[in-house]
Amino acid sequence: MNNREVAAVFDLIADLLEIKGEQVYKVLAYRRAAQEIGNLGRSLQTLWEADELRTIPGVGEAIASKIDELLRTGKLEFAEKLAAEVPPGLVEVLKVEGVGPRKAARFWKDLGITTLADLEQAARAGKLRGMPGMGARSEERILKGIESLRRRQVGRVSIGRARPVALSLLAEIERMPSVHRVELAGSLRRWRETVGDIDLLVAAEDAAQVIRLFAGLPQVDRVLGQGDTKVSVELQDGLRAQVWVHPPERFGSALQYATGSQAHNVRLRELAQQRGLSLSEHGFKKPGGGEILCDSEEEVYRRLGLPWVPPELREDRGEIQAAQRGQLPELVGLDDLAGELHAHSTWSDGQNSIEEMARAAMSLGLRYLVISDHSQSLGVANGLSIERLRRQAKEIETVQRRIGAGLRLLRGTEVEIRADGALDYPDDVLRQLDVVTASMHTSLRQAPEKVTARLLGAIRNPNVDVIGHPTGRMVEGREPAEVDIEAILREARQTGVALEINAHPARLDLDEANARRAAEMGCLLAINVDAHSPSDFELREYGVGVARRGWVPPGLVVNTWPVDRLEAWLQRWKQPGIRD
Repeated sequence: MNNREVAAVFDLIADLLEIKGEQVYKVLAYRRAAQEIGNLGRSLQTLWEADELRTIPGVGEAIASKIDELLRTGKLEFAEKLAAEVPPGLVEVLKVEGVGPRKAARFWKDLGITTLADLEQAARAGKLRGMPGMGARSEERILKGIESLRRRQVGRVSIGRARPVALSLLAEIERMPSVHRVELAGSLRRWRETVGDIDLLVAAEDAAQVIRLFAGLPQVDRVLGQGDTKVSVELQDGLRAQVWVHPPERFGSALQYATGSQAHNVRLRELAQQRGLSLSEHGFKKPGGGEILCDSEEEVYRRLGLPWVPPELREDRGEIQAAQRGQLPELVGLDDLAGELHAHSTWSDGQNSIEEMARAAMSLGLRYLVISDHSQSLGVANGLSIERLRRQAKEIETVQRRIGAGLRLLRGTEVEIRADGALDYPDDVLRQLDVVTASMHTSLRQAPEKVTARLLGAIRNPNVDVIGHPTGRMVEGREPAEVDIEAILREARQTGVALEINAHPARLDLDEANARRAAEMGCLLAINVDAHSPSDFELREYGVGVARRGWVPPGLVVNTWPVDRLEAWLQRWKQPGIRD
């Protein structure tokens, strides 16, 4: 059994225990073991043979014995016993948005629902509405959740899962003999939010050697196909990767071709044909049979009369025409970000103190940081009462004195937009803060007009500066709330409130389409990572990727501004002398 298969067994155990209603610590123990095994950069089998299973975080004696049983026998008695007690098909039911373990158990015990198909049939037949707390709207939401689940199960994974794996493979290839250069390609290089396979392009003289060494990496579970210049593999975590190896003198055309998208490449081939050339991954061919080799992408585009087109734009969405007119947009970059407006600490649900978060931000060269812990009604996130918010202000002042002038600390909050549209703190409290981010975490499945009204109300509040993760979507787990995005953008443009591009790869909200529409309308944006630990600051590049795919220039992103300009914007509607 490979890492992915073992991790899947422990994930199944966690799901079945959750449906049974077992104690949460048991569920979390198996869930963590599954995660750590799935993320291992080396073979679990190797660790088992070396008697080193206990070196894996989250793997104690009990889990290690179960891994041993799995690898020795190919099965696990404990999992089989659970599967006999709880129908395994309920695991799929659990993945439907809005169906938790208790509800899945009730569906099973009260209605005999044991599969996703059973649930869909019961919802369409109106059988769920007779259960306590269920009605016609509940059935409708479940049917939409099933449709959403099926859309997410089409063989693609989030960029947040694929990119770290790809970068680890890239680092391995860089150390191989004869390798001049290696780059990510395909969807990853274009920063698409989901990825099929991991594509890597290598410039090297000895293709056979690179392919042989790559196929032998410990991350590789099996080779799916191999040729003179390409190898396809399945990794231990179940992801698939493809490596192409080309001579350095052909690397530019190969990288351009492998980056895609298909529609963009078709446009380029058409331009080549208009010049009497043909374009492929190997370079240009002349009518008489001669070749034009390109060792850089810039040379490929230059031969077609174009400036280099950033990978994030290569989707055939007007970038070729803009390049021909000399009007490609200036795109925001990671180095443009001067500060972070959305960070949490141990005062709410963050993992580190205010000072630890501040020093981490300083180490990355950020010039300001907003501490924006959750407001009081979000109990699950340890939201701050008004009294705790006041006490936190004193700690922020203390930390500011301790760290000095290298980083400006600002007082903030992520204030909840409650189900009735009211904000979670009164206006006189919000006026005392430097930066107010208003977000929705609950009641996201209200009627579209009601959810939209909640957001519009927050945008119109003169104390609100940023709308956090505006649609509430999760890339792999939750569809966006049904909001009138045009109305939201118009109101944000009118008031000067910034809309967040939440950079955490689980969210990426606003998405690229809404970010581009916002930029077209001249709305202000903020690229925030919603940091809950120092390591989260490294995730800002995912938000930058969304913004670049949305053609967003740096000037529209408020946290690219110097602190004096930022503060002038923050005071746009607020009366002088109110802040402490």
